[in-house]
Amino acid sequence: MAKGASARAAARRQKDKWKAKRWYSIRAPRNPWSFKVIGETIAEEEGMIIGRKYEIMQNELDGDFSKMHVKVSFRVLEVVGNDALTEFIGHDVLKDHVRRQIRRDRGKIDDTIDVVTEDGFFIRIKPFIVTRSRVKSSQKQETRTVARNEVIKFCAKSTWIDVQKSILDGSLEEKVTDAVSKVQPVRAVLFRRSQLIQKGVVVDDGPTLEQIISDEKSSKEPVADDSDDELEIDEAEMEETPENAEEEEDEAEENLDDEQELVEEAAEESDDEPNLSNLSSKLKAELVEIAKSLDLQSTGTKPQILSRIYESLSVSQLKELLKEAGKPVSGKKADLVERLSE
Repeated sequence: MAKGASARAAARRQKDKWKAKRWYSIRAPRNPWSFKVIGETIAEEEGMIIGRKYEIMQNELDGDFSKMHVKVSFRVLEVVGNDALTEFIGHDVLKDHVRRQIRRDRGKIDDTIDVVTEDGFFIRIKPFIVTRSRVKSSQKQETRTVARNEVIKFCAKSTWIDVQKSILDGSLEEKVTDAVSKVQPVRAVLFRRSQLIQKGVVVDDGPTLEQIISDEKSSKEPVADDSDDELEIDEAEMEETPENAEEEEDEAEENLDDEQELVEEAAEESDDEPNLSNLSSKLKAELVEIAKSLDLQSTGTKPQILSRIYESLSVSQLKELLKEAGKPVSGKKADLVERLSE
């Protein structure tokens, strides 16, 4: 066999590695992101994903578009089925954003702080402070010391989860800004990088992966069609005897007449109150419906009935009543109700 033919035969016998690979969903940590799906990766075996890093911009992770310059890093810890579970290993601010903070006649203060959290996580944080004007070396050193003490004090009293949240939402930056502003006015304080060096005690708070997957499946299931139930109800209503239907119509008309008479009597109690007979048929019908919904027959006095009616009306309806009574129509709804009740 020729050399070219043997090479082609060997290539056909070679296993297609791409077909042997499969996709895995990358999920954010349990706390505080509740195993949120943040991406996908491909591999032949589960062991190949362990230790793989994945980076995502913070605005895609949390929906905060003011953090478009912050890159959040995760690392795959374990694989459960087709889900790759990760841990937060730090963040990084884009260099372009850091460069834009530096201008002429401004001071720049950098530092690297190694801290241990309350639950034993050893982390490295790099603050970046920009002052409003040029500063001396002594002022830089004092500002650096104040910022370092503030970060160490906060991290020593907080867990790794709390430190993550405070760094990503900017609350720790505000604490440092308030502290260093007593030394020198600052223009910006940001943590350009955080890094997890060594893990401590992991707290399993929040929903489990099984609960998250079941919730995702339930949200994707189609809503049951209730058209058959509605059809059965309509058929049952149609099966009522004509006599019962006529009796119900008569009772409804009597109740409507009673409610209308009650509203008219309550409105005519005071000479200053608007007369329903002068109102439009549309507004009169609306008043009757409101009185019917409020169950006014169980109410005590007629002024109480009017007060409840006025509070249930809209602003436009109250203004129409005030126009009929010849009263001013300016003010808020509470003023209109009080003016009608005078």
